[in-house]
Amino acid sequence: MASIHPFEGTVLSSTLCDLGEGISFEAETNTLWWCNILGKALHSLDLTSGKETIHPLPVMASVVARIDDERQLIGSDKGLFIRTRATGELAPHCELEPGNDANRSNDGRVHASGSLWIGTMGRTAADGAGAIYHVSKGAVTKLYDRISIPNAICFSPDAATAYFVDTRGNRLMKVSIDPATGLPSGQPSVFVDGSADAGGIDGAICDANGHLWNARWGEAALDHYNADGTFIQRYQLPAKRTTCPAFIGSSRIAVTSAWEGLDDAGRAADPMAGATFAVDTGAQAKYDPAYRL
Repeated sequence: MASIHPFEGTVLSSTLCDLGEGISFEAETNTLWWCNILGKALHSLDLTSGKETIHPLPVMASVVARIDDERQLIGSDKGLFIRTRATGELAPHCELEPGNDANRSNDGRVHASGSLWIGTMGRTAADGAGAIYHVSKGAVTKLYDRISIPNAICFSPDAATAYFVDTRGNRLMKVSIDPATGLPSGQPSVFVDGSADAGGIDGAICDANGHLWNARWGEAALDHYNADGTFIQRYQLPAKRTTCPAFIGSSRIAVTSAWEGLDDAGRAADPMAGATFAVDTGAQAKYDPAYRL
């Protein structure tokens, strides 16, 4: 039977994001980055000094990834941008869905090849309005369509398997991919069928042993599955709407959350909704690579 761990971690940021998402750790600078999608802001937390900085954005960003010491990739409702760190300037890189203003980006992650998988969804989460794309050096390939809420995009440590979910259906999928390109080489199959379970399968990461760690929206939880999809354990967190995890040390995992959709009474009952947390899991970290231009 799976074990349940009460929260014994830390609050990394008490800044309450409408919709915290897209968290990513940059080992080169010991900095944690995440997006407040609805708040149009990029957050950075220097883990050495403990200083948090909020960078306002002109777009609704959902993904941030390292390119190099000077630049980052930003995925947003207006497409992908190259962000200059020193100035915050955004330069267009490519569009995902030209002319489609009804959609925005959501979950995404960089593959070992330096390519990006990123999902889109309707701004009001319309059924089947979104898709999942592969982006390599600005070239966009649609992988899967009729997606309502794309999430859980992550990759196995050998770079040969991708995971993703449409949170509306809660069936976490896996698919064989080419380790050299990040493009699918097979058909998706169900890895975890969570359709009958409470909460929503949200953002996910793989550890160095091929285990999957998933933020469970609505359940205040970080869930741990082994490489064959068996549910092993749950780490409870102090906010119900947990959204996305990222390794920040050899075994620590940071998790964002949200207060989107809560009324005043709901927020009063969930006062840490939108904060960012960390728990020590004992897992072996696997960090995301840089996006290659």
